[in-house]
Amino acid sequence: MERHLSSQFDAELSGISSRVLEMGGMVEAQMAQAIYALTHFSGETASQVITQEARVNVMEMDIDRDLSAIIARRQPTARDLRLLIGVSKTIGNLERVGDEAARIARIVHKLLRASGANRMASAIGDVQFTGNLALEQLRKALNALARLDTESALEVIHDDRTLDHEFEGQMRKLVTYMMEDPRTISASIDMVFVAKAIERVGDHAKNLAEQVVYIVKGDDIRHTNTVGAADAAGTETAV
Repeated sequence: MERHLSSQFDAELSGISSRVLEMGGMVEAQMAQAIYALTHFSGETASQVITQEARVNVMEMDIDRDLSAIIARRQPTARDLRLLIGVSKTIGNLERVGDEAARIARIVHKLLRASGANRMASAIGDVQFTGNLALEQLRKALNALARLDTESALEVIHDDRTLDHEFEGQMRKLVTYMMEDPRTISASIDMVFVAKAIERVGDHAKNLAEQVVYIVKGDDIRHTNTVGAADAAGTETAV
């Protein structure tokens, strides 16, 4: 009977993990579509991104409800408990990635109605570059989560600095655009919000990576030095 219950619990954990990765795939695709909608001025694609947001929200609520039921019923300990806590934080970050993608999509609709949007080609090219960086960070974080790979997770955390640097450079450029051509002010402000949304996606990818380290090691490396975190992740905890 004990072995049977253990097998059931393992199946429940596996099912939860699979659904989280499915949700991750959904928001990754949603973000890719948002970047495509922006760079190609595709209102149709932007609308698809916004529609997908509702599905992501429902999936987060369903997984969260099942997590609460598993914890109440199984009362897990050690790594199993860390996995469930990590998953709970992970789905919250994934849902917010979906929110940022939808925010970009709504701005695309706004830009399509704005006469100054066609003057923002250079800014959109810059945002496309950082968008692809953030998307790659998200992809790496999800792969690290799927494999519970702390080495890859720490790479994501370290590379977040590059995305932050690119974001700061974009802010300076957008201010320059507004100063040189006041007709671009409205569109430039919209691009500021797009750039910030992309920067936040990078932050959420970093948060996902930190949860991988927590699940495997039991170490909470949020707000800590990355080098120290790398040392901590060198060997796995026994539990």
